[in-house]
Amino acid sequence: MSAPAELAPVEMPRCLAIVPAFNEEGAIAGVIDEIRAFDQRFEIVVVDDGSADRTAAIARASGAHVIRLPFNLGIGGAVQTGFRYAWEHGFQIAVRVDGDGQHDPSQLGAILAPVLAGETDIAVGSRFVGERSYRTSRSRRLGIRILAWTVSALVRQRVTDPTSGFQALNRHGIALFAADLPHDYPEVEATVMVFRHRLRMREVPVRMRERAAGRSSIGAFASVYYMTKVLLAIFVGVFRRNVVPLEDVVEQ
Repeated sequence: MSAPAELAPVEMPRCLAIVPAFNEEGAIAGVIDEIRAFDQRFEIVVVDDGSADRTAAIARASGAHVIRLPFNLGIGGAVQTGFRYAWEHGFQIAVRVDGDGQHDPSQLGAILAPVLAGETDIAVGSRFVGERSYRTSRSRRLGIRILAWTVSALVRQRVTDPTSGFQALNRHGIALFAADLPHDYPEVEATVMVFRHRLRMREVPVRMRERAAGRSSIGAFASVYYMTKVLLAIFVGVFRRNVVPLEDVVEQ
């Protein structure tokens, strides 16, 4: 099924693809091309998180709007920059597609469908429902399961892939993440935050790929550190005061 037909082009709202990227010169052009192949109506913003390579130049040459951060803020800071851009420029729908090529833009229809239908505020692509074709190391798989169990218990809804950043969001979700997003490894904490703010979130099955180029910032030792740090952050976050979403303080 072609993407434009699936997304009912007559009623398609303004959509932005947010692509955070750090030293992804080998993958970024392909990511942009694949987003356009899925649906040419998407506007694309690449948030270059202080890259030392040609990521920004290649993204710009590929036709994306580029925001260059002066230094590396980390994935949370780059993603929040993209959501602030989406909020300030009036986009009704935003998707996040990481710049390393792991998120397959041909799967965007799966995460967009429930958001466009008004069934959820945030749809997250999960690697661990459906066919479960995604393979990862045993240690990382165990870590994800521990995080998934913890998050599921806190939000009282089954969450299978709390580390997934492959997302589609409506205006409510954009407002929340533009106002507040953890800056280190944001996905797990953000899932808890979504439920604290009484937004609707749904996981949908998607296929993901290995990195197209470059290398992951999370190795074996870093995986243990990451899981410990995130678990502590989750429990601290439970006691944080509520952050008022932009929708409550900024006139739409």
